[in-house]
Amino acid sequence: MIIGGLQKNTLIDYPGKIACVIFTSGCNFYCPWCYSSELVVPEKIKRHPKIEEKEVLSFLKSRKGLLEGVVICGGEPTLNKDLPEFIKKIKKLGFSVKLDTNGSNPRMLKSLIDKKLVNYVAMDIKGSFGQKFGGKGDCKINKFEKEIKESIRILKKSKISFQFRMTVVPSIHTKENILEAVQLIKGPDIVFYLQNFRPEKTIDPEFEKIRPYPDEWLLDIKKEISPFFKICEIR
Repeated sequence: MIIGGLQKNTLIDYPGKIACVIFTSGCNFYCPWCYSSELVVPEKIKRHPKIEEKEVLSFLKSRKGLLEGVVICGGEPTLNKDLPEFIKKIKKLGFSVKLDTNGSNPRMLKSLIDKKLVNYVAMDIKGSFGQKFGGKGDCKINKFEKEIKESIRILKKSKISFQFRMTVVPSIHTKENILEAVQLIKGPDIVFYLQNFRPEKTIDPEFEKIRPYPDEWLLDIKKEISPFFKICEIR
C-alpha cells in the first residue's frame, strides 16, 4: 500500500460513525479541479511524505473502542493490488470500512463486496459520458465508460450501504450534463449528494480562480432531481 495521508478523526466522512481517513497515493484520473494534487500528480506524489502501513495499523490498534470506522480514499484506492489484504488487517481489528472510489475498477470493487471487506462505498460521478472536460488534465470517464457503468450496476445489485456523489464545477458541469448523469444512477433506494466545488490547490491552477455555483443554482438542481432518489442532498 502507498499511503499518502492519515486524518485521525472525522465525524462527516463515514455516515453515522466516528472514523479516521486513510489517503492512498496514485490515481488513474487527472481531473483538473481535483484538490488532492499531492495524491494524484506523479511529481508531487514523489515529494509528498509517505506513511508506513505498520504505522497506520499501530494507530488503529491504539484507537480500538474510540473509532468505529475507517475510510479509505485517494487518489484511487483500488489501484493498489494490496488493498484487499490491507483491509483484512483493518477488519481484524474490529473496524467497519468505507471505500471511496471513482468506479474505474469494477473487478476489485466486486471482489471487495463479495468477500465482505467493505461495509460502505461512496462512488464519485464525474459527469456524463461524452462530455468534454476543459482544463489541464484528463478526467478519463469516457475512456472508462464500460467500467464505470459496471461499477454502478454492481453497487445497485449489492446489499451493502452506498452512495453516489458529484462535485459540481462551473465551466465543467451544466444543468444538462448533471441531468444526463442522474439517469445512470437514479433509483428509489439510491442516495445521491451534490457537492459544490472548492477552488483550492487544484491540479490546474486556473480552476482556483473559478467561483463556485451559487447556492440557489444547486438548490434548483436538487429540486428537479430529488424525485429520482431516496435521498438527494447538497453538501
